[in-house]
Amino acid sequence: MIRALVAVMLVACGPGVPGGPTMSNKMSPDAQPPVSPVVSADIMAREPVANTANVKHILIGWKDLADSYQGHIDPRAAKRTKQEAEAEVKQLLAQLAGGADFDTLMKANSEDPSSVSGHIFAVSPDATLVIEFRQMSLRLKPGEMGVCQSDYGFHIIKRLN
Repeated sequence: MIRALVAVMLVACGPGVPGGPTMSNKMSPDAQPPVSPVVSADIMAREPVANTANVKHILIGWKDLADSYQGHIDPRAAKRTKQEAEAEVKQLLAQLAGGADFDTLMKANSEDPSSVSGHIFAVSPDATLVIEFRQMSLRLKPGEMGVCQSDYGFHIIKRLN
């Protein structure tokens, strides 16, 4: 009985699902490659550079993710395919690289209602945010931007501090 209980506990506390995050929030070596070319795989491959970070983000979703929004998907995302979302992210990144103001683009384009108000997210490893958002945020250097993908779409994240 005790051996069976220990075996169950070891499975439950083990390294997790193959390809899932490890205790250090690092993806295991057998993880799938990034699901989109717009994802900042180079940044996600880094070790975290901070334990906390303040960030802002631009969320761009698409219609296949509607279930994640539980009936509250942005009308722009409800009409968009994933490929169109990737094109939108590329266009926004080009504008940012050309000197566009992040806050202006965030307020005009983000499909996260909190972004429209300029909300700053305080990110830590245990923050109640999707794991991809936390992982990207804690790997960004101050002032740097990167893109991750979650069940809600693409997040263009800018670290503030």
